[in-house]
Amino acid sequence: MGAEVESIVARIIPSGEPPDEAPGAREAGVVYFIDRALTTFAKEDQKLYLDGIADVQARVRKRFPGVEKFSALSEEHQDEILQTLDAGPAFGVRPFAKRPATQGFFETLRQHTIAGFLIDPESDRRGNHDGVGWKLIGREREHMFQPPFGHYDMDYPGWQAIAGATEAK
Repeated sequence: MGAEVESIVARIIPSGEPPDEAPGAREAGVVYFIDRALTTFAKEDQKLYLDGIADVQARVRKRFPGVEKFSALSEEHQDEILQTLDAGPAFGVRPFAKRPATQGFFETLRQHTIAGFLIDPESDRRGNHDGVGWKLIGREREHMFQPPFGHYDMDYPGWQAIAGATEAK
């Protein structure tokens, strides 16, 4: 099942060319984040994943006779299968529309993919390997505090002048 999940997440956040310059979900290790999630905080999603992967494989066999696994398809054919999943009732929901009571497999997998791609790389959740997700969106690991207004904030506990900033008093 891991290879199938990895193939799907690699289409949700695909790698660029070359992958080391534009990493995707595969390079970020999202499959390891999902594996960990399904044994910890998202245990209740295990059946959803098992049923969802079985549904994906059934769609693959129906659409491409002779092919048994999603991971064996070309990227174009994988996208075609995923588009059939994306057409379900949980999609096309607008921000103020009533949401379905239960979330489907693809939407759950999509959310786990995004979380695994952007999670703190130093967490024990195993996603965002080497901070590739943060690098892609330009997020810095270090937090830099900057006073929000002016010189009257300089005496705030914890404030330190930014390198090159001059004191205005």
